[in-house]
Amino acid sequence: MSINVTKFQNETSHLITFMTNSEWPFHVEAIASEERLTKAVNDGWYSDGRETFWVMSEGKKCGLLIIHDIEDTIPLFDLRLSESSRGLGLGSEVLEWLKDYVFNRGDPKIRIEAYTRVDNLAMRKTFIKCGFVKEGYLRDSWEGDHGEVYDALCYSAILSD
Repeated sequence: MSINVTKFQNETSHLITFMTNSEWPFHVEAIASEERLTKAVNDGWYSDGRETFWVMSEGKKCGLLIIHDIEDTIPLFDLRLSESSRGLGLGSEVLEWLKDYVFNRGDPKIRIEAYTRVDNLAMRKTFIKCGFVKEGYLRDSWEGDHGEVYDALCYSAILSD
């Protein structure tokens, strides 16, 4: 499979459909709320200081990539793949695209950071496959939406990698 990445244009209805049709077990809010998503788009959450992209495969929206702190020299990101798109290698393609995009934008970037829960083994394997390095283990640093607390890991890719 191969991906195409297109800029998010505040397509609220598409975002709501995408986010509410999958569960997100390794995110704070495992079940996305239509009300919260609409408010987030209207408040500029997907654009202010961020760049948001649709991940497309075979002409369908299969993922959402948000690059936070895009104007900083050290942005971080969030990647969500729909349930039907997980386990197909698309995450690796997205991370390779991300590294190329961020490090070749024209404004200097030092590194790209990401955090994941310790039990998100698929994402951890994807980071390693794509040359990201585990740099930190953060105890009790990820709160779930029902009050549970998890350990998290920090990964990064640096320009010289």
